[in-house]
Amino acid sequence: MAIMGALQDGLGGKPTILYAKAALDGVASIALTSTLGIGVAFSAIPLLLYQGGITLAAGVAKTILTDPVVTEMNAVGGLLIVAIAFDLLGFKRLPVGNLLPSVFVVIGLLWIFT
Repeated sequence: MAIMGALQDGLGGKPTILYAKAALDGVASIALTSTLGIGVAFSAIPLLLYQGGITLAAGVAKTILTDPVVTEMNAVGGLLIVAIAFDLLGFKRLPVGNLLPSVFVVIGLLWIFT
């Protein structure tokens, strides 16, 4: 959600994904702050840096990130969410963190095959 929401925002779209992520993060941070303390509030700094960086980079790369590319990136992101669901349900342990670069590999694949 962070990557695709920041891309959507940087490409001039409505940041609806980021709004949904902010609501989820807010609820989670309230729960975590009750047990982990004030340090949870400082996690907003790296979040701002990487989401802001992705948003700024997407604004610069508008020529590369066309509508078909973003559609395929969303499809890969959806498959990663399915992989997370498989892991949570106990079907299969998949290294989802190792698969995150695949969201950006799809850009090169589209250039090769189109």
